[in-house]
Amino acid sequence: MSSQTIELANSADLLRARLAARALAKDIGLGVMDQTRFATAVSELSRNALVYASGGRCELRDLSDHAQIRLQAEVRDSGPGIDDLQQAMSDGFSTSGSLGAGLPGTQRLVDHFDIQSGTGGTVVCIQIVRRRRHH
Repeated sequence: MSSQTIELANSADLLRARLAARALAKDIGLGVMDQTRFATAVSELSRNALVYASGGRCELRDLSDHAQIRLQAEVRDSGPGIDDLQQAMSDGFSTSGSLGAGLPGTQRLVDHFDIQSGTGGTVVCIQIVRRRRHH
């Protein structure tokens, strides 16, 4: 099991998080489509931390075992939190003038999506899980 932490303080860190997510997904045996899904989800969550909370931290973890490939990312910030999670998870909602596809779009890219938010910040945990193919 390996892990990597990327501090999110500027736009260069967003690229670093995306590249690290893709590299780890590839290294543990995920296919190109899943590599892209995971990297895109990590990039979107990291961008949210930077835009809405002036930064945060992205932790990537390989939680795979003999039966399955399990890749997790946890993006954490210490911003003001999300006032209405239900509204934030609906397509088209945005407080920044964007398309409002970020959180709901990210949720659709992954197998597991958990978000916790309050006055101390927001934590989003995502996973892609695939059964191992035994030959």
